[in-house]
Amino acid sequence: MKKIIILLIVGVSVLFSCDEAFLDLYPETSITSPSFYKTMDHFDQALNATYTGLRNIAVNGMFMDEMRSDNAFYTIYYGDRGPYNAYEKPCLFIDDEVSANSGPIRDRWTVNYQNIAKANTIIDRLDASELSDAEKAKVRAEALFLRAFYYFDLVKCFGGVPLNLHEVTSSEEAFLPRSSVEECYTQILSDLNSAIDVGLPIPARFPNDNTGRATMGAARMLRAYVNMTKPSPDYTTAEIDLIEITKMNYKLLSSYEDVFNPQNKNHEEMIFDVQYTEDGSTNQYSVFAWRFAPKCSNLIDMMGVGGSNYAGTSGGWVVPTKEMVDSYESGDTRLPTSIVVVEGYSEGDNFYFEQIREAKDYVVPPGKDYRYMVNKYFNPPYTYSLRANENFPIYRYAGALLLLSECLVRQGKGSEALPFINQVRARAGISALSNVTLEDVANEMRHELAYENHRWSDLKRTGLVKEVMTAHGERIKDLHPWVRATNNDGCFIIDDFRMIYAIPTREIDINNLLEQNPGY
Repeated sequence: MKKIIILLIVGVSVLFSCDEAFLDLYPETSITSPSFYKTMDHFDQALNATYTGLRNIAVNGMFMDEMRSDNAFYTIYYGDRGPYNAYEKPCLFIDDEVSANSGPIRDRWTVNYQNIAKANTIIDRLDASELSDAEKAKVRAEALFLRAFYYFDLVKCFGGVPLNLHEVTSSEEAFLPRSSVEECYTQILSDLNSAIDVGLPIPARFPNDNTGRATMGAARMLRAYVNMTKPSPDYTTAEIDLIEITKMNYKLLSSYEDVFNPQNKNHEEMIFDVQYTEDGSTNQYSVFAWRFAPKCSNLIDMMGVGGSNYAGTSGGWVVPTKEMVDSYESGDTRLPTSIVVVEGYSEGDNFYFEQIREAKDYVVPPGKDYRYMVNKYFNPPYTYSLRANENFPIYRYAGALLLLSECLVRQGKGSEALPFINQVRARAGISALSNVTLEDVANEMRHELAYENHRWSDLKRTGLVKEVMTAHGERIKDLHPWVRATNNDGCFIIDDFRMIYAIPTREIDINNLLEQNPGY
């Protein structure tokens, strides 16, 4: 938190470089804030720096949004129990204050506020800048979108949070009490409404000059999610936003596999995604392929370059569940793109890779062992150990079509929802629905958006958490007896308070106006 306070006080005095593919690549600079925030180039650098938090949120979301759901579990490694508190407990629904003091929960809180501080500084410094009115409007809209995005992530994870809305110039201004959930959503919508009213670009081609940056499509998608997630949903406004997205230049790619091909980045289906690159000299690389690869003793044979992924969080995470594999409809072309079997053999705790197999109807041969693995971000051979360059989707056009389907079903317009959900099903190679329920839409979202950090939020929004996760917990305990034995059968109790996470106690220790979430 002390680092956050420094950022709040001095603004962004050091700007971090961003992916050249989506934002101009700037070197680290020592320009101080009094001489900064004057020109369009300055504000462009500051905006670039405000996107860097997306990378952290994408990675931490895999532990907090996918492994918290019925889509995935993890491979236990007895040689290193260090990740237990921060990474394993949330998956088991036994997370506590200790879990929030390190790892993804702590990092998600910290990174969101760091980037909110950057956005606040940009917004507050605009009026005194040399920018034209048109340039100020452009920068303000983009900064407001980003602030709304980060606050929406916070309120989904932690409930009501302190609303810092200005650059902080003294330590007293840094410590605020929690705002209510309703107040947070009001502010998020205020930011988005302003950003949309001012105007954001609508891409006419792909890739484009706004690749990876805020666009009108991304803003309307975010506002639709916000309006459908807040305590009193506004489906009418969400429907308007989602219909507007269908009138833009987005479209479904003909092949689901092509959506995730790193040679095909920033295409017509991608509304907003996290940009990564890997040239061996920057920290702009992704890690998904390596985190999802099974803990393996001959990793070089699988990845094309060596590396150790047994200890810590370097491998064996977000392992697809067998129930997830079995849940795909016959002929669904999304399964082989999303999940594969890594087949090999085991010697004690060590697993050795031999080949990749299809997951559907897989039967393990005698003498062999296997692991399910997320395949969407797996594109070997890699050049650098524990590094990759696959982008990570935040909003896709397929997701917009399914969110619109949900929105219409919730308003009793099931017949109007059918064309949108059936577009997605047709691309997947499965038959059209003749009628659609909320359960149908939730199921379609699960398979279309698998391992894109949507499942936990979707379960909460559709009210299916307790039913789905209680059944998932029983399956996990039956498949992995160590889960029941290690935790005295106290895991997977889906209490109401676990819809959000504990606030890191360090934040509470230094801000006596901040209260912990009930239950923790």
